[in-house]
Amino acid sequence: MESIYQRVKKKIDRNDLVILDGGVGTELQFRGVEMDETWCGSASLNTQVLEQVHLDYIKAGAEIITTNTYASSRLMLEAGGLGDNFEEINLKAIYAAQEAKRKTKRDDILIAGSLSHRLPIPDGAKQSDPKHRISENRLKENCEEMAMFLAENGCDVIILEMMYHPDRMQAVFEAAAKSRKPIWAGFSTRLSDTGLVLSFMEEDDVPFENLVSIVKDFKIDVAGIMHTDVNAVSDSLKVLKNFFDGPLMVYPDSGGWVSPNWDFDRVIQPKQLKSFAEKWVDEGVNIIGGCCGLSPNHIKEIAQLKD
Repeated sequence: MESIYQRVKKKIDRNDLVILDGGVGTELQFRGVEMDETWCGSASLNTQVLEQVHLDYIKAGAEIITTNTYASSRLMLEAGGLGDNFEEINLKAIYAAQEAKRKTKRDDILIAGSLSHRLPIPDGAKQSDPKHRISENRLKENCEEMAMFLAENGCDVIILEMMYHPDRMQAVFEAAAKSRKPIWAGFSTRLSDTGLVLSFMEEDDVPFENLVSIVKDFKIDVAGIMHTDVNAVSDSLKVLKNFFDGPLMVYPDSGGWVSPNWDFDRVIQPKQLKSFAEKWVDEGVNIIGGCCGLSPNHIKEIAQLKD
């Protein structure tokens, strides 16, 4: 029998536009869930709110929903004193997505398990401390534990989110490969003052091409640009295409961030995002959604591009 993933992959391969969901962690915050030392990692304990977020994205047109596991690795949960709750919190995150899918009675919704190299971010900061003392082996164990947990508990695909740090990415890609699940890789970028495409990291100006070359070392089904300003996406795609000739995805962020909360004051309007999305489709993008700050209203607008 053909799997859900195989059906979605066929759509992508024939260049049909496939709609991804929007921000999950920020949407939980927007709906009143308090963020903490784990950012949104522990927020999956608010199961009913999380399930409703997934339901609203599906109703808006999303064909892929992402588990709220970006910030719930054991390292992240330990920062909030919840390391012993790793299994409980992550099962709730996965089950919330599965239950939302069940309630829609649709068998064509793909569940993407979010895997990241995120480390704890101090309150008031924008990125993790570059002087952290987490060893390479500890990071590797952390990523492998999460990747296998996602794979063994029903996720259809592993989606690597916010790949931007050259010292941490290898551990994530290797962990995802061990899961034996399809891998989608999402890179985060920024533009320099002179318009060069750089890694999203703040402490150093790392050319994006130095990061994205990693896709040549692994079997990647889909690659793309995510958690990136809309104005940097097209230039970033040009670089990505030099290293990857498979299906492309885009899901930008919008607004601002000071740990542990998202700032929604400057979020792009849904119709404006749709205009950018039309351009990305013309540039060959197969999968479009949203990241931090973007809501079901944004996804509903993008989904109109399928009409």
